[in-house]
Amino acid sequence: MSKQILFGFHAVTVRLKSAPKSVIEIHVETSRRDQRMRQFVERAKDAGAKLIDSDDERLQKLCGSHRHQGVVARCELIAISHSLDDTLDAIESPLLLLVLDGITDPHNLGACLRVADGAGVHAVIAPKDHAVGINATVAKVASGAADTVPYFMVTNLARTLKELKERDIRIIGTSDDAQQSLYDVDLTGPVALVLGAEGSGMRQLTSKNCDELVRLPMAGAVESLNVSVASGVCLYEAVRQRLKAAT
Repeated sequence: MSKQILFGFHAVTVRLKSAPKSVIEIHVETSRRDQRMRQFVERAKDAGAKLIDSDDERLQKLCGSHRHQGVVARCELIAISHSLDDTLDAIESPLLLLVLDGITDPHNLGACLRVADGAGVHAVIAPKDHAVGINATVAKVASGAADTVPYFMVTNLARTLKELKERDIRIIGTSDDAQQSLYDVDLTGPVALVLGAEGSGMRQLTSKNCDELVRLPMAGAVESLNVSVASGVCLYEAVRQRLKAAT
């Protein structure tokens, strides 16, 4: 089975909680013995994980980053055992999906997954081309959400959007040129919110397959928001509307 590297307290702790048997070994920095590290080590021991004392240089080599927080884990890669269709079929409540078109920065993807987890998103969808997959940096920034939010990379995003429409899921894209605001649309029903990369935005074919386009009101000099921030604004507006409709 394929292996993956996770680093940082949050990412490794979530894996210990969700799939402890997938953790092969955890390297911890010998020079760090503060309370947070002591609590983590106890949690890892309780989960039956193999602990290896390592120095900062070795940790950096293992994960390719100096932002490891003194914790790096080698794990079995948890394969997605179900398809996007199976995931959607299993959801009874109104679907809330996040579609990311052209997000290549792992920090942005990790932040989007973290927001998606918080908002209760049922799945995040991205194209296989021109997009980043789940790697150690994504998992670190996502703070565990990479293990909890289904992330599907599809061969043909335009075709996938058409298939979502066949399920009566409204496709709402974001564009700076849109006439209506995010706050003008009803997000209480099944919906997929589509966001593109900062600057370039959605690709033209993706935009054409949206049922509606909305913009985020911008009152200052900045023309656009980071995609993870924009995702948070859009998703939590959907959450707000759904909570209000339920009362």
